Amino acid sequence: MNRLYLVTDSAIARQAGHTLPFVVEEACRAGVRWVQLREKDLSTRAFLDLGFALKRITQTYNATLIINDRVDIALAIDADGVHVGQDDMPHEIVRSLVGPDKIIGLSINNLAELEAARGADLDYLGIATVFPTGTKQDTSSLLGLDGLRAICQQTTLPTFAIGGINATNIQSVRQAGVSGAAVVSAICGQPSPYEATRELIHLTNS
Repeated sequence: MNRLYLVTDSAIARQAGHTLPFVVEEACRAGVRWVQLREKDLSTRAFLDLGFALKRITQTYNATLIINDRVDIALAIDADGVHVGQDDMPHEIVRSLVGPDKIIGLSINNLAELEAARGADLDYLGIATVFPTGTKQDTSSLLGLDGLRAICQQTTLPTFAIGGINATNIQSVRQAGVSGAAVVSAICGQPSPYEATRELIHLTNS
């Protein structure tokens, strides 16, 4: 199975003329099997409604639905798991809330954070930030391919790289040793999310 991970962004989707459910359905139809609902600015009710809508889509395609940060939303819609960053709820508490069977992913930005998470009850790591992106102005912490490779070599957990990944660099990212690649605008911001997804999957499998 391909390891392309769609991370959502409603604003980017809107700028491209799409609703988020449309983007997610087109991506799943094209072969995406990992979707993370990440919304920083929605009200709880709007987040919940969107979560239910995406769950219906991901279930149809047998795709995994992960909720970013919001454990309450993940529990309310019975999502497959939760992804947390270094400043979100500690992953140990997330595990105590969601139970042993849900997926938990943790963002790792450097080797020190990787070391701190060693031995933790986690299912995968999100390795960030690889390349410059429009949403990250501080480039001092960019990993680049060498930094990405160094982190991947120090863990046995599945790893998803994120940050500025698109059709021009996704092959080099996969060659750095990650299990998969997470993208935002490379799908959400494209005229045809379906065609963009197909191209990314083809590149990761070739």
